[in-house]
Amino acid sequence: PPPPTPVSNIIVIVFVECSIVAMGNPTSDEPTVVATPNSDTPSTTSNTCEPNSAAPPPRFYPIGTPGQPWTPSDCDEWKARTSLQRSYRHEVLDRLHRDSIDESLFDIVRYGQLSCDPDRYPLYAVQTKDWTSSVDKPRLLVTGGVHGYETSGVQGAIRFLQTEAKNYADRFRMSVMPCVSPWAYEHVQRWNAEAMDPNRSFRWGGPTEEAEAVTKYWKAAEEKTTASESHRFSSRIIHVDLHETTDTDATEFMPAKHAKAGLPYEAETIPDGFYLVGDSLDPPLDFLSAVIEAVKEVTHIAPPDEKGTIIDEPAVREGVILVPTKELGLCCSVTGGRYVATTEVYPDSEGMTREDCDLAQVKAVVGALEFVIAKMDVEKKEKHG
Repeated sequence: PPPPTPVSNIIVIVFVECSIVAMGNPTSDEPTVVATPNSDTPSTTSNTCEPNSAAPPPRFYPIGTPGQPWTPSDCDEWKARTSLQRSYRHEVLDRLHRDSIDESLFDIVRYGQLSCDPDRYPLYAVQTKDWTSSVDKPRLLVTGGVHGYETSGVQGAIRFLQTEAKNYADRFRMSVMPCVSPWAYEHVQRWNAEAMDPNRSFRWGGPTEEAEAVTKYWKAAEEKTTASESHRFSSRIIHVDLHETTDTDATEFMPAKHAKAGLPYEAETIPDGFYLVGDSLDPPLDFLSAVIEAVKEVTHIAPPDEKGTIIDEPAVREGVILVPTKELGLCCSVTGGRYVATTEVYPDSEGMTREDCDLAQVKAVVGALEFVIAKMDVEKKEKHG
């Protein structure tokens, strides 16, 4: 037999299919960027050889699977974690029926209820007696509590009814819907009982009954408007939707929103002060600035960040940002009015009190009304020479 082959002459070739990982600089904390097989895109790697699979996204919210949209059971878990924290009946309904609302000028009307508990969550509006008439007056709609956890949206709307509404009832047809989302108000939540955001569903046939009830209420009033009236200045519409931006947006509500959608979340900066959200389609900037000036009597205005933005939107004027309100399904788009705005009070600013927050909302509504009154007076003078 032939002599045995020396071991030193044997070459063993083993092919291993895996991601090739370069060793990083042992003196640096920075990972090494290398190309992986079958990819033209560099990837950042650690100093170990791992299988060819992506690391799971980090968990930043206790519900759901990171990187995946919530399932119905995840939504059920979210709801199970909520709890009653205050009373809609005592803090809202009793104040509407008991406190100083002039019944000679206003009617309190029930426009719906929430199906999760119709007896506990009836929906009410307070409207001038001429609300559905074709009288020669512009219309004002005030909405509060679209996001139930934003307290001054609700209490500011009630404060306006108690203190200022009667002073404008002779010049405007008015309706105030102080608590659009009563379940969320009681549970101090942004979403409704189905884990949906009402303020992204204000379109006909939208998915939330809170938004649907407001939309039907408004459409019923609009049906009373004659064709001839629609071309007069008096038919112009003012809608002020009362909201807050709070520190809990960054710690609870925005993380929950991203987790539900299966998206990553990065910490955001909460604006320190009051600001307005207007419609980016032909915005009435002078109107929005007038509202800002009125609110300055109570609280400071949020400055833009170093990029010139507020909540990642460019500040087009002091305390004013613009977004496509109808496309987003925001409440302030429901009327299709010319003079619309979403207020954002910041209750967590140093020295800010609940009283200040409520008054800021009232000032915003009054500022909107005074702007339209001044504009009507100017046009009247111009018309008569």
